[in-house]
Amino acid sequence: MTDTASEAGAIEARLAELGLALPAPAAPVAAYVPVVVAAGLAHVSGQLPFIDGKLVTGRLGEDVSVDQGTAAAQACGLMILAQLKAALGSLDRVERVVKLGAFVNSTGAFTDQPKVANGASELMAVVFGEAGKHARSAVGVPTLPLGAAVEVDAIVAVKPA
Repeated sequence: MTDTASEAGAIEARLAELGLALPAPAAPVAAYVPVVVAAGLAHVSGQLPFIDGKLVTGRLGEDVSVDQGTAAAQACGLMILAQLKAALGSLDRVERVVKLGAFVNSTGAFTDQPKVANGASELMAVVFGEAGKHARSAVGVPTLPLGAAVEVDAIVAVKPA
């Protein structure tokens, strides 16, 4: 590992290898905190998808394609990582991604929520390897905050500081 990689951390070096950059962690839009660490678990509040600084809005099955929804879910995953880095100081403290919850703004006829959620799930597996494989929920909802296309929350096992 290079000095730069060791300074940034192994996980951040992995993100750089993948050509992925973490966004600035989003501030809460209501009365909650982004991350709560308790009993060795980090509970990450639902994160919305920002791509190139713009919120991805719309509804799957109406005006957002599965590919666009998958990219939005990946953006949510990157925001989860940004929130974890801010809360933990280093993504190397992530021991295991335990569970993701994906909420997909979709029509009643849309049934590909699991494909959309794969955007976040596959990101975690690529970034953390075996430790990124997790349990998951992927559900369709009629609307999300700010009209977001997708929202993803997480539970992550954390190594002691």
